[in-house]
Amino acid sequence: MPITDDDRAFLFDLLRMPSPTGFEAPGQRLWAARAATRADRVESDAYGNAWATRDGKKGAPTVLFEAHADEIGFAIKYVTDDGFLRVDRIGGSDHALARARRLMFLGTNGPVPGILGNTAIHLRDRSSDEKVPKVEDLFVDVGASSKEEVAALGLRVGHPAVYADAAEMLTETRVCGRALDNRLGGFVLTQVLGELKATRKKPAATVKALNAVQEEIGGNGAKMAAHTIRPDVAVVLDVTHATDSPGIEKAKHGEVTLGGGPTVTHGTVNHPAVVERLVEVAEAEGIPLQHESSSRYSGTDTDVIFTSRSGIPSALVSIPMRYMHSTVETVDLRDVEHTVALLAAFARSVRADDTFRTAIL
Repeated sequence: MPITDDDRAFLFDLLRMPSPTGFEAPGQRLWAARAATRADRVESDAYGNAWATRDGKKGAPTVLFEAHADEIGFAIKYVTDDGFLRVDRIGGSDHALARARRLMFLGTNGPVPGILGNTAIHLRDRSSDEKVPKVEDLFVDVGASSKEEVAALGLRVGHPAVYADAAEMLTETRVCGRALDNRLGGFVLTQVLGELKATRKKPAATVKALNAVQEEIGGNGAKMAAHTIRPDVAVVLDVTHATDSPGIEKAKHGEVTLGGGPTVTHGTVNHPAVVERLVEVAEAEGIPLQHESSSRYSGTDTDVIFTSRSGIPSALVSIPMRYMHSTVETVDLRDVEHTVALLAAFARSVRADDTFRTAIL
């Protein structure tokens, strides 16, 4: 199902909505409202995980499609007497690119703009090679001259911030901006729900589309929700590193091409039977599929979902991305469309008697 103008407008609305880890509620409300138009019902839990359900046949397996809703950011750690803010990272924010960037704080009274300060090149000591600043060396200017003025802006220790950069179309098919990791996954979930709703023949399986919180700090939300939902099989959707830009060693990081289709990961937490079904579906539907290996863990919510309760057969599907955890994350919408097609076809492929068990006895 091609991405329509309405779909693209929703994607950009979702990308604009600040949702740093632990503060995902505004983005989750936006996602849930969209999902509700394409599902039988939408539910949530105490920490803001949200999932939409399309009911299948009674007694058939429950398929979980999962993505994470949160983005990286910063939080106020300390306010100086002269009104500057010191910050800490939320998730894996890359402080190497932080200086001279704009932030948006989510304060008590609403959004507050800030600037990550950058001492002019003329004034810096450059007698030796400059090093990447430590997080504690960063400071934020919000236009205040004292602690009292910072408080008057509605800011205090603990308030979060995200980069203020917005997403934009780089080419006709490529999008760049912040928070594509992994707001893009939540967008794909709504697209899959839409495609399943448009299918005349109802899949046998019940499909649960979960947009989970707190992935960037260890998969907390996915762990909670998987325990509640109790799926029979899970496919986790995230982004992966495209390795086709300069300076990336393929022998170390593998070969993944932007625009080459989604990837499926083999090994460790990825159940062979689920991976095999994804590969079969891709071949049958003519969907381009790239392959990755996992030596120890996936670094995604798959790591916490597959161990839920007595074990959930799980697999990881990823959308190639350049420049991850930056303000210019870049993806190709053709990969997004192929990912939607893959997940929808997987859901339709699940039969009432599928178990995805490894045959031992």
